[in-house]
Amino acid sequence: MKLLAALIFFTRLPFWRIADVPSAYFKRVVDYWPFVGWLTGGVMAGTLWITAQFLPVQVAVFLALAARLLVTGALHEDGLADFCDGFGGGTSREKILSIMKDSHIGTYGVIGLIFYFGLMWNLLTTLSVPLACLAILSGDAWSKFCAAQVINTLPYARKEEESKAKVVYDRMNKSTLLLVFVAGALPMLLLLDMGYWWAALAPALVFVGLMRLMRKRIQGYTGDCCGAAFLLCELSFYLVINLIYTNLW
Repeated sequence: MKLLAALIFFTRLPFWRIADVPSAYFKRVVDYWPFVGWLTGGVMAGTLWITAQFLPVQVAVFLALAARLLVTGALHEDGLADFCDGFGGGTSREKILSIMKDSHIGTYGVIGLIFYFGLMWNLLTTLSVPLACLAILSGDAWSKFCAAQVINTLPYARKEEESKAKVVYDRMNKSTLLLVFVAGALPMLLLLDMGYWWAALAPALVFVGLMRLMRKRIQGYTGDCCGAAFLLCELSFYLVINLIYTNLW
């Protein structure tokens, strides 16, 4: 039931038709976020692999990005835009939180998305198609594991009733943390050559930097921060994969 709640929460696919999930389960959806990464990463990698068979790789990568956006409803990208607007334009904790809650996108959000998609597209088109597909399958799950640690590291910055999703995630216990780690690391360990495992360090370092920023500026996290952390961690993973690839070949 917890996995179903996570699939309902993090995707736009009609998993809600399977069963009526009690609201209490949505407090634990982050526990299964890396498992959702298996699905979203699989959709993106599958779209890239199939379309690259008959289209230029530049177009295939564009369609792969679009496929994941359709599956997730741009949930994380919306978080990144709000994060950029808030931390870019806010001068105080209250102002940052107010800006992030505003549904309108601002200058910093637009610039952030342009840089994100531009860099993501360039990084993936530089890789060979097979490696790009394996990197996507690995990076999606691992980056979600790294970003998920925000709920174990920082308190929620708002009151629960002020949350956009009307839910505050519960922290993970030790057994759950181990499960989440396995779910995040397994695709990378099974699919990528050992030489590329170094890329796993980049999301961890990005996560530490973001946690320091959030603790300093808003003394906690929000749902937007989770989405932004995932995308920035994932971007750093592909960046290191790209660096290793270009130096090897």
